[in-house]
Amino acid sequence: MSVIENFATDSVAPPERLHFWNRVSSATFAGLTIDSSADNFTAHMSRWHLGDLTMIRPTSQRARVQRWKDGTSHRPDRIIFHLQNRGHSLNGQWGREAELGTGDFTLCHGADSYFTELSDRNEMLVVEMSRAALASRIPNLEDHLCSTIPGEAPGSRLVHDFLLSLWKQGDQSDADPDWQEGIANVFLDLLAFAVKGAGTALVAPKGTRDRVMALITASLSDPELKTGTIATELGISLRTVQNIFASIGTTPSAYIQEQRLIHAAEQLAIARNSSITDIAFATGFNDSAYFTRCFRQRFGTTPTLWREQN
Repeated sequence: MSVIENFATDSVAPPERLHFWNRVSSATFAGLTIDSSADNFTAHMSRWHLGDLTMIRPTSQRARVQRWKDGTSHRPDRIIFHLQNRGHSLNGQWGREAELGTGDFTLCHGADSYFTELSDRNEMLVVEMSRAALASRIPNLEDHLCSTIPGEAPGSRLVHDFLLSLWKQGDQSDADPDWQEGIANVFLDLLAFAVKGAGTALVAPKGTRDRVMALITASLSDPELKTGTIATELGISLRTVQNIFASIGTTPSAYIQEQRLIHAAEQLAIARNSSITDIAFATGFNDSAYFTRCFRQRFGTTPTLWREQN
C-alpha cells in the first residue's frame, strides 16, 4: 500500500486552479480532463494504491469529468468503479447513462471514453482495478457497465462501508504485501456480490409516478429539469425517480428529452410564426444547433423540413 497523497486547490491562485487540477487528475488516470464554469474552482483529492487497486477520494464543485480514449488512456484491462459518497452525478459510456445518488455506484470500461457530470459539493470514492480480476467473478461483466447499482441494496452498503473503513484506517504504507493483496481481493469479492445481487428495482407507487410525469409535462421548458430537480420539487429520493423510469425501460434524462422533442414537433406544426430557435428554447433546449441534431436523430429530418411536411 502506498502513502496516502493529498492534493488541493486551496494554495493555488484562482485563475490557475482548473489547470492545476487537470494536471493532478491526468497524472492519476491518464486521459482524464476536468471542465468547470466555477469562477473560483475548488477541489480536494486523496490518492493511494492498494495492491493492484488505484483508489481516490475526490471532492469538488460542479464539474464535468471526461476520460478520453487515446494512446495513453486506452486501458482495456481496467475497470473504473465510481461510488457516490455525497451529492449526485450523471455518468455516461457506450450510449448508456447511470445517474447516481448517495450510496449508488457504477462501473466504466477503461478501453473507451466516458464522462461524469458532478453536482456541487460532490464527493466520490473511485477505484481503478483489473478487468480480468473482476470478470472472473462476474462472467457477464460488460452487461452491467454504466448501469446504476442502487445504494440501498445490501451488497452496495457492504461495499460502501468497507471502502470508508479503509480510508478511516489512514496511511498503512508499511502493511504486509500479502495483507494488501488479501484486502484487494475482499473488495473485489464484495463488489461482485453487490453487482450480481443488485436485483430488480422496486417500482414506485402509481400516485408518485403520476406526480413525476405531471411535473415533467409542466416543466419541459425548464432547461434545468433533471432527476435531482424532480426529486427536490416532489420531496422524494433520487432512487425513487430513477426506479420509476427503470420500470418502463428508460432513464429520466432520456424520457425528458423524448418528451421535449415530441412537444417541439407539435409546436413546429402549430406555431408556424415561431422561429426554430424560439421553439428550441421553449421546449428546454438552450442550444438551437444541439436541438437540431437531436431532432434529426429522433425524426430523421431537420426541424425546418418537418415543418414544411406537416
